[in-house]
Amino acid sequence: MRRGRACTEEGSVDLGENEASNDDGGIRGAMGNLTPPERKQEQTKTLSAQRRRYGVLARLLFSSLDAVYGKERSLSKFKVLELVARVPYQSWEQVAYIAITHVSDRVAMARRIHDRVLESRSQQDNEQWHLLILEELIAERGIDETYLRYTVLPQVIAFIYYQVSALLYVVRPSLSYRLNADFEDHAEHEYMELVLEHPEWEEEVFESSIAAEYGHYESLADLFRQIGYDERVHKLESEAHLKEPRFR
Repeated sequence: MRRGRACTEEGSVDLGENEASNDDGGIRGAMGNLTPPERKQEQTKTLSAQRRRYGVLARLLFSSLDAVYGKERSLSKFKVLELVARVPYQSWEQVAYIAITHVSDRVAMARRIHDRVLESRSQQDNEQWHLLILEELIAERGIDETYLRYTVLPQVIAFIYYQVSALLYVVRPSLSYRLNADFEDHAEHEYMELVLEHPEWEEEVFESSIAAEYGHYESLADLFRQIGYDERVHKLESEAHLKEPRFR
């Protein structure tokens, strides 16, 4: 199980285990192993913290999503966010594999690049669990979604975001990491705000067919606090790479 520590201007932050064991012996896909009280503390921490100063591209993305899906926080809108959230990690993994091909004769450097691949893969897998959970919740609630708006258009947005993330990563990696940090910071705050807007979720039991993989939680509120915390971990990892974005 990989552990990490992200360094920010405020100091180092322990990222915890990326895959933590459940009480029942399963493997959890959440980022870190928190207790319910700790998740509530992390929610308070997020809500009391200022958001990052988002760049032009991030603000354009957020305003576009608001224009298409509305400013109201809904499960369907968060599903779109999660579909898009995987994209930077996929683009970074692809670029890293290309880089490994070019430096395969320098084994030490190739191994360091491969460590980035493993990190990106872990991050996109975590975002995938979020997406699957949201898909399941939307289906259970019988929420109506149009095919064009919630299937075709999100894939178009994801495709464009992929190209932008990959291009920035090739030209100047720090720009791609900064854009992702903005996105994850936005997602972190939005999830914690979502929980605040739904106090009834504190009493709603979380039951899922993929609980064995992602984890068991006391309530739906507890689940979404964990997802919000996951997004913070992704943000911190991107911020950590800002100081040394290129492969060395």
